[in-house]
Amino acid sequence: PEWYLTQVLMWIGNHAKFLDDKIQPILDKAGSSVNAGLEFSRALVMLILEKLAADIPCLLYDDTLFCHLVDEVLLFERELYSVHGYLSSLPSCMHILSEESCFQRWLTVEKKFALQKMDSMLSSEAAWVSQYKDITDVDEMKVPDCAETFMTLLLVITDRYKNLPTASRKLQFLDLQKELVDDFRIRLTQVMKEETRASLGFRYCAILNAVNYIATVLADWADNV
Repeated sequence: PEWYLTQVLMWIGNHAKFLDDKIQPILDKAGSSVNAGLEFSRALVMLILEKLAADIPCLLYDDTLFCHLVDEVLLFERELYSVHGYLSSLPSCMHILSEESCFQRWLTVEKKFALQKMDSMLSSEAAWVSQYKDITDVDEMKVPDCAETFMTLLLVITDRYKNLPTASRKLQFLDLQKELVDDFRIRLTQVMKEETRASLGFRYCAILNAVNYIATVLADWADNV
């Protein structure tokens, strides 16, 4: 997918000056309210929506390819809005990703890879060690690596779904994040039970620091609608 997504971004970028300098004055002179650059971009995005609608059913049950498609679409959307000034009121790829069969698959794959990431972060040798243990002014909370990585994981998921066009779809992703937080809580509890004999031990303290850090960050995020 990156081939045709990149091609469209190049077309939009390469034609921007011509559309602004040559076409827009003609439209303005005719009293039209059409923005030449945006109209050009919208027409190309419509082509992408047709292509995605044809591609997605073929990739739906190949986790790797489907995940790659979603990643590339999200990168495309980010550049389309940030670099080329595309408007959220116009058709976008997120509408295709929001369609029921595609969206449910996206949620499933997102959860699968998030759980795999949690498995690897907790089994890592550095799971309970702070990345900043040697920098005292940075490491006031003594945050273990697994807690920091977990919160980064949640942040990345938020970043991926924040541009979905409807609140109901965003809330489904929020439910997934709540599931992941609960899953992480259970995993911490399991590790903590193994450490109860050494409640002042290194790992037990690291678990308490992890819980404190996660609670603090979630409280900070409470203002983020």
